[in-house]
Amino acid sequence: MKKFVLFAIAMTCAVSFLCAKPKVKRVDADKVIDLDGYWNDTDIRLVCETLVNDCVSSPRVAKFEKTKGRVPYVIVGKIKNDSSERIDTSIVAKKMQTAIINNGALEFVASKDERGELREEKADQAEHVEYGTAKEIDNEKAADYIMTGSVKTQVESAGKYTVRSYFVYVTLTDIESNKIIWQGENSEIKKYIKNQKVKL
Repeated sequence: MKKFVLFAIAMTCAVSFLCAKPKVKRVDADKVIDLDGYWNDTDIRLVCETLVNDCVSSPRVAKFEKTKGRVPYVIVGKIKNDSSERIDTSIVAKKMQTAIINNGALEFVASKDERGELREEKADQAEHVEYGTAKEIDNEKAADYIMTGSVKTQVESAGKYTVRSYFVYVTLTDIESNKIIWQGENSEIKKYIKNQKVKL
């Protein structure tokens, strides 16, 4: 009987825990929140601000515009996650792309995946839309540069203390010559974490 009562209490606690509704509080998007010491939205914002400012002030980017009479066209390549964490590097790439476009220093053209979808749309227009309104197939802008990069981490641990350091690299490379036009680095994100022991 005693075992049955203990079992019933345990099951009741388990059900209550599983059915408990989470408490949600909306916060400002710029508010810094570090729950676990891993890469987060604040890190993305700080890294992108630094790298974008560095990129748009590059003398070689400015030289292209003076020489060609236009800003260079850029395509986004891979921003690789070489870290020890699960990081969606496409967010880093998109945030940088948006900020640079809005600055006016560079123009971006569609990525490889996006071009495929656009070409399908133009092929469909050639068959089905009103004459004279279909977009031409062979009128795409070729990219001058490709933007690539990586996110790396270095982790040091001693007892209940951990230090996580992040290194983000972004490169602009001339597609025709393979010449590196600009390379930015941000190594300012470092986190000192004290791991708390959970008491049962």
